[in-house]
Amino acid sequence: MESVQLEHENVTEFVLVTLWDRVEEGRRFSNEENDPMTSKELNEDKGDLFVNFSTVTPKKPNAALRKVAKVRLTSGFEITAYIPGIGHNSQEYSVVLVRGGRVKDLLGVRYFYMRKKKTYI
Repeated sequence: MESVQLEHENVTEFVLVTLWDRVEEGRRFSNEENDPMTSKELNEDKGDLFVNFSTVTPKKPNAALRKVAKVRLTSGFEITAYIPGIGHNSQEYSVVLVRGGRVKDLLGVRYFYMRKKKTYI
């Protein structure tokens, strides 16, 4: 352990720096360029991008092939979004709009693809 001496208005105070303080200090972003929420990519007028499409089967009493898509958000996260309705004409790397809301019988699917909104390339 180490101690750091702080001087402020003729008052000397010793603060004990623990290992946990060092770990927390490393987790903070050192500058705004590395912070994903203040990056320049968020400020551009981009939507979320489809990465790939697949079909998954639901949990046990139901049986079907449900359409899902991996979507890369503007914040950098990749999520799985459900494509509702019968058929779709979406393509890979098209810009889309997603909303929250989980699909009960599909594991790990917590977003919906909003059809006919912002589907341009």
